[in-house]
Amino acid sequence: MRSLLLACGLIATTQISHTQIFLPSQTAGQTEVPDIGSGVGLLDQQKEKFIGEKVYRQVHRQMPTIQDAWLEDQFLQVFSGILSQTQLGQPIGLIVIKDPQINAFAVPGGLFALNTGLITSAKNLDEIAGVMAHEIAHVTQRHYSRSQEAFKGQGLLALAGILVGAAIASQADGDVGSAVMMGTQAALIDKQLSYSRNQEREADRIGMQFMYAAGYNPQSMADYFETMHRATSRVSFLPDFWLTHPLTTERMSEARLRANQLPRVKSKIYDLDFEILKWYTAVTSNQANEIQLLALANQKNTAAQLALSKFYLEQGDYTQAQANLDLVKNRLKSHVLVPLIQTDIYLGQNKLAQAHDAISSIQKTMPENRALSYKFAEVLIRQGQVAQAQSLVQRFIHKNQRDIQGWALLQRAANLDKELPLQAVNVLCYRAEVEYWSGYEENAIKSLLHAQRLAKGNMAMSAKIDARLKQMQDDRRRKI
Repeated sequence: MRSLLLACGLIATTQISHTQIFLPSQTAGQTEVPDIGSGVGLLDQQKEKFIGEKVYRQVHRQMPTIQDAWLEDQFLQVFSGILSQTQLGQPIGLIVIKDPQINAFAVPGGLFALNTGLITSAKNLDEIAGVMAHEIAHVTQRHYSRSQEAFKGQGLLALAGILVGAAIASQADGDVGSAVMMGTQAALIDKQLSYSRNQEREADRIGMQFMYAAGYNPQSMADYFETMHRATSRVSFLPDFWLTHPLTTERMSEARLRANQLPRVKSKIYDLDFEILKWYTAVTSNQANEIQLLALANQKNTAAQLALSKFYLEQGDYTQAQANLDLVKNRLKSHVLVPLIQTDIYLGQNKLAQAHDAISSIQKTMPENRALSYKFAEVLIRQGQVAQAQSLVQRFIHKNQRDIQGWALLQRAANLDKELPLQAVNVLCYRAEVEYWSGYEENAIKSLLHAQRLAKGNMAMSAKIDARLKQMQDDRRRKI
């Protein structure tokens, strides 16, 4: 498993022009990859899920994650598409980290995390897919498991800790402008480095197979390598820790050669959806400023105009947010962000009836869209329609119990439901889930212990709390 790290400047200092994005081709079935055997370090699926969930909680606690259902699901769709070409099964989740540096990593069990800097630096979605595919290949080839043997006696959770720690360290060191592949083996002694370089080349090769099979342009992986190389060439100092995983000209040449051997994927000059995604990310992560957005918006750049509406919304300037949203409504009639931003503008103005009208119809036509459902639930909670809001959210919680945003909405709804039996118990249970998946395991256990005391006399509720409490306590003590 590897992390891709590249320190970069804020997007506010970068001119973004019309970019090229490639249309996915249709490819059925899974990609065949070499059988690496069943070495001593291989993890079973249950252990991998535990590792993935542990890292999920660590990242949420230790790093500035963005809680945005629409943004998360855009990249989860890409991640899931690539995972479908493997034998790894369903993903645990995807985390967007608020950090301008380029950084991404995959974890056994189906977890992927990426920095906003990776999104804003990419020219198209295929480049991001290439990074995802590379990281997923590290997992499918069990590089994480094989690395355990090099860390004898330290355990797999120690390796996971190194991964998260490296990401945090990169965030703290903004002066290092380097582009390198790195990961859990970065602390290995020199005689073991050739092994990790071979892993990088293997991940390049197999990752390209995955991304192509999922419908993405393999040339974009080679393109992104060249972007990384150009950034590295402008750096005068690289720490030894990162020099252990260089992006060599050999790797770049091999990537381009492999991409050229695959059938050509059709492309189009400009992709509005990706530009919207890119600029929305820039605003959400504070990587775009008003002057930059205005300059592009004055050129009738639709993505910038929509992003400017989001920018003013976050500033609390609802008049300007509405004015900029009105400019693009007719051009983006079917884009989900339009009703999402419109609803937030009305909520900010406490216009609850208008907010309800803005979101309810489209949510009913797209009931499986998590962002729309959660925004509608937020409106319903503000209107005091607690039961309907809870019903909307619980459908998604049943599919993914690690959904922090969903649990937070349920907690808000329960807080308002004064007539609900054992209201305080429900609030504490929902709060415990928010705390647990946010990485505050001790606080979550305390919340459940409090709920346990309040639920005495209700056998069904007590049994449910006891079971969840035991699971949290066991996971917290568990060692691998």
